[in-house]
Formats: sequence, structure tokens, C-alpha cells
Amino acid sequence: MREDVSGPVDLANWVCPMPLRDSPTIVMGHGGGGAMSGELVEHLFVPAFGAAAEAGMGDAAVLTVGSSRLAFSTDSFVVKPMVFPGGSIGELAINGTVNDLAMAGARPLALSTAFILEEGTALAEIAQIAAAMGTAALGAGVTLVTGDTKVVDAGHGDRVYINTTGIGVIDEGVDIRPQRASAGDVVIVSGDIGLHGVAVLSCREGLEFGTTVCSDTAPLHGLVAAMLATGADLHVLRDPTRGGLAASLNEIARTAKVGVALVENDLPIPAEIRDACGLLGLDPMYVANEGKLVAFVAPEDADRVLAAMHSHPLGTRAAAIGVCVPEHPGMVVAKTALGGTRVVDLPAGEQLPRIC
Repeated sequence: MREDVSGPVDLANWVCPMPLRDSPTIVMGHGGGGAMSGELVEHLFVPAFGAAAEAGMGDAAVLTVGSSRLAFSTDSFVVKPMVFPGGSIGELAINGTVNDLAMAGARPLALSTAFILEEGTALAEIAQIAAAMGTAALGAGVTLVTGDTKVVDAGHGDRVYINTTGIGVIDEGVDIRPQRASAGDVVIVSGDIGLHGVAVLSCREGLEFGTTVCSDTAPLHGLVAAMLATGADLHVLRDPTRGGLAASLNEIARTAKVGVALVENDLPIPAEIRDACGLLGLDPMYVANEGKLVAFVAPEDADRVLAAMHSHPLGTRAAAIGVCVPEHPGMVVAKTALGGTRVVDLPAGEQLPRIC
């Protein structure tokens, strides 16, 4: 049914679906992991922090303490709905920080947990989420060692927000960081992309795609350990969460000042994800994942790394999807099924807000 627009139009209350880049206030796009998130950090937080800010702040910092190297990471979780097919905010809060540590090549050791709870939230809901966190921590082999709880007035939160911070140990000889991406590197993704974003969206909006799409949330440090055990020199690892695979690849390309050339037909995209994204007008490359990684590996090591990934439960669908090239530094391009080439740009914000 066509909406009646014959009356006066209140332009002041219009909402643009694309966040305005020059907005004087925070908009949802600032939390999407794309260009707006980067600008917020670069142009507001880093200058405000001044000399107290460590250069090159990333998902996980690498700190040298005595003779040991530690990875240190923190993350916050605001997913809506809190429970979705395949998981909940509880699993995400554990696995997300474990994975940030793993992407630095670390063995996760311990996590802190902090909760911001809205007044009126059912204790049974909080207990369910806390139990999921405990189960996920045991599964990942990490200890929950400290934490905090705050409560905000009813109507000033969204039931439960969670922050987790983690530390892990990096073994000698492991040097994994985006600056090491080099021309010739093979780009590998550990499995099917787009599952988490579509699972959350389907639950949030009550959509049905003929099958249940479940989130892929999982701790990835075991898969990373199997990759390192091959003796290969892993240059870069990243878990493509907010902004999806496209955001992660663009961030790596820009940091290392290299180009990335993908082959669209080589991307592992399940039929149900492709169909759902086609129906909703989404690009699977920009949809969040919570149990996948992308790796940049020297060409001589790519086959043995892929073999190790295929032998691990979380890497059975791993695939080489492209290469690192000296051309078009800082840019990601993809060869399409029709033989053309398209630019895979960094998203401005997030196609699906409140996704993790």
C-alpha cells in the first residue's frame, strides 16, 4: 500500500540511511567498524589522548614484559537481540576477545568481564547470558579473573551491555601484524562468510529464508595454533567482524600500503547467505562474521597452511580467495563472475548496526 504523502513533510525528522560524514554528533555509523569508526579514532580519540596514546592502536596490542610478549585486547558487545540462532551476547563476549588475542598469534590466558545492566532486566536473562559466558570460557580454555557491574536507570540502556578484556602470551618467533602484508602473499579465509550477520538480522526482523541460518561464533585460537604448527611464517591474521571481510581487507591494504586482488567466484559464500543478501540488497563481503579469520601467507607456505586449516574443525571450508599485489596500494579489487573488476571499498558505517 502506498503511503499518503500529500500532507506537509517534516524535513527535520527525516533520517538518512547513510550516516553523514560531517555530523556533529555520534551516529550509528561511528560504531560500524568502517571509515567512520576509523575517523572517530584518528581525529577525536588519538588527538585527545595525546602522548598517552600508543601509536598504531589496533584490536590487540603487543606488550613486552620482561622476557615475555603479551597480547592485550578489550572489546564491548551491544548485539540486538541478545540471543540469536547459534549463540548469544554471552558467547560473543568471550569468543570476540579470545579471537582478537588469537589474531596477534597469542595463546589466550585470562579475561575480565564488565556488565552494564538496565534497571528492570529480568535476572533470569542475565543468568542465561552469564552461564553462556562460563561455558564459552571453559571451551576456550580461558579463566574469568576479574570484573565489574554497573546498573543504569530504566530506559537509559538496552538490558545488557558487556565488555571483556583479555591477555595472552605470544611465543617466540611469532610476528603477526598488518604491516607485514607483502606483494605475492596469498589471501586465505577460513570458511563461509556472512553467517553471523544474517543470523542476527533474521532473528531481529523475523525473516525466514527457508532454512535456519546460525551464527558462526567460535574461538579461533586453536585454528591459529594449527596454522602456526606448520612452521609457516604467517604475516597477517584478522577476524572480519564489523564491516565484514571487506573492512578487514581494506584496513590491512591501507596499513601495509599494498593492493589486494580477489576472485569473487573463490569466496566461500553458502547459497542461503547469497540468497538472503540478494533479497535484502546486502553484499556478503560486508556482513559480519564471528568465527572466521582471514590470513595473509607467503606463497610458498600457502598450501601447507591450507592443509592444516582443512584438518581443523573450524577450517574445513578454508579457501584461497586472492593475492596481495604491488598495484593499486591501499585498494581492494575483485574480479567478478563476468570477468570485470570492481572496487571493494571500505564501508562508511555498518550495513547492520548492533551486530556484535
